[in-house]
Amino acid sequence: MALGSSRFDPRQQQRQYQIRVNHRIRVPEVRVVDADGSMLGVLATHEALRKAQEQGLDLVEVNPKAEPPVCKILDFGKYKYEEKKKQAQARRNQSVVEIKEIKLRPKTDDHDIAFKVKAARRFLEAGHKVKFTVRFRGREITHPEKAHEQLDIVLKATDDVANMETRPMMEARAMSLVVAPKPAVMQRVAQQRAAQEKARLQAEREGKPLPPVPSSVELPEDEDDDDEDDDDEGDEESGSN
Repeated sequence: MALGSSRFDPRQQQRQYQIRVNHRIRVPEVRVVDADGSMLGVLATHEALRKAQEQGLDLVEVNPKAEPPVCKILDFGKYKYEEKKKQAQARRNQSVVEIKEIKLRPKTDDHDIAFKVKAARRFLEAGHKVKFTVRFRGREITHPEKAHEQLDIVLKATDDVANMETRPMMEARAMSLVVAPKPAVMQRVAQQRAAQEKARLQAEREGKPLPPVPSSVELPEDEDDDDEDDDDEGDEESGSN
């Protein structure tokens, strides 16, 4: 019994659905659009199919929900190819927003902060959000005002390209905030991506090398690594005994 019921799985029916073409169109009549875009009106399906065959083309159902269904006379192979190209281009143009994290320390000097702010601006201008994280070690956590000062600096330095998305907040032994690109920046990013896609397609048509992908921002490693956290705290604990 269980084996028999699996044959009627509705998910299989959804996977098997295809655009109806030529003899797969079984309704008695259809509204027909000719290959040149002109309307031929409502025709018997067999007559519409004959007109398509006379032109060496296919009868393709483009709107099955209409009454009667709308069909167009076209080259189905070319139609499928163009649809795949449109879908691929839409995926390439889709805005993907990442959150880039930039780490600071209460003792990070002004020069390093300026460098990291510059990197943050590049992330923002590329359409990404940025999370600034000030990490505390040992007794540094007793002076959160230093972290607030640093986050105020980066907020002011990115004010023209970003809006604050989350206010500074404590997360374990760190204080962080998130900034997001302003709408005007995102609009520029969309225009740049469209221009890059146009250049890519042009290069493909002309058989030229594809335009290089912009290089990513590289941030220097912090002077201290995570392993030293435990050492700092251990020294403080031993000193307090």
